Amino acid sequence: MHISFLIHNAYGIGGTIRTTYNTARTLAEQHDVEIVSVFRHRDTPVFDPGPNVRLRHLVDIRKESPTYDGDDPEYARPARVFPSAEGRYKQYNALTDRRIGEHLRGLDADVVVGTRPGLNVHIAREARRGPVRVGQEHLTLSTHSQDLKYVLRAAYPRLDAVTTVTEADANTYRRQMRLPGVRLEAVPNSVPEPGVAPADGTGKWVVAAGRLAPVKRYDLLIKAFAKVRAERPDWRLRIYGGGGQEAKLRALINKLGLYNHVYLMGPANPLDPEWAKGSIAAVTSSLESFGMTIVEAQRCGLPVVATDCPHGPAEIIEDGVDGRLVKSGDVGAIAKGLLSLINDDELRQRMGRQALERSARFDPSNVAGRYESMFADLVARGGLRGALHRTRGTLLSGAFATKDAGRSVFRKAHAA
Repeated sequence: MHISFLIHNAYGIGGTIRTTYNTARTLAEQHDVEIVSVFRHRDTPVFDPGPNVRLRHLVDIRKESPTYDGDDPEYARPARVFPSAEGRYKQYNALTDRRIGEHLRGLDADVVVGTRPGLNVHIAREARRGPVRVGQEHLTLSTHSQDLKYVLRAAYPRLDAVTTVTEADANTYRRQMRLPGVRLEAVPNSVPEPGVAPADGTGKWVVAAGRLAPVKRYDLLIKAFAKVRAERPDWRLRIYGGGGQEAKLRALINKLGLYNHVYLMGPANPLDPEWAKGSIAAVTSSLESFGMTIVEAQRCGLPVVATDCPHGPAEIIEDGVDGRLVKSGDVGAIAKGLLSLINDDELRQRMGRQALERSARFDPSNVAGRYESMFADLVARGGLRGALHRTRGTLLSGAFATKDAGRSVFRKAHAA
């Protein structure tokens, strides 16, 4: 099969980028695979796509590049196909609309996979007849605005499949979206086996990693660690990542007198060696669409103490087996979960071994295998079924057409 992934920016850092590379690299062992990045902002990607994956871009935003597109007049005009309710809308424009549309109408592939809602809308409306159309959801339906949900209800019936990263989110799609004829599956993100020896559970370090953003609730983790320090002053906490909350978190660390116990380490890539230096991982988010850092830590042999927030942690961690699930937003519960592992060496090390063993189910070979099976089935069944449900989707798109999309876009979609 020829499989083509369409992604916002394959040259950056992020969970969607990492898992797309992991899956594409594994699929490329048996198939013809490419990653098409809408934007290119740097010369080389952060992650390695592997020798068999082709990487190309549609819009060059490197200012020193001879093919820089930022001066194109279309770049300054607003997008009409990419939905205005999508979180990345301000980065899209008339030029991206045109380049994505030209790419999709001329794409010679068996399967085309979108990796965010706005790109899935492009695929639904503009991909030529023939390729199986798959839209991935790497966030959650519940975090989308009502305006965006309205657009997705109009466009998604023209897809062949929609995948979510958790079963909980797949169930939300089933309850809230009418997608006649569209295959809906939960397929988790993939995390490769790390290239370092797993943690042995003897180091007195708790490790956390992710964007320093409000949703990660590192303020709760720091406050919880003040309680840990009171009982076990020999333990330390390292938090890896960058973001807008750094100054506030540093001020909180100083206020609580934790400057010798809690360290903001900044971004790290690769992160595996840093996980392996720890003995416990902590995730205190108020919301996780999946929880890549949970799996990354487990693959390095760390049990994870995580808040039981929507949607991912409970589908990854088995409480009491390979980690602890604690009440979301509760500083005392977070501290208690950490101390239960800090104060019991045998339990901590046993859970670490279980985490290492159980997290193998997220290996790219397993996740890519699920995609491969789904793609092959859809390609084999695609002809008549695809034509029938895409015709139905076209009618629905017309019924739900909004001024955001514009009448001309739907006329083009009808002709696709």
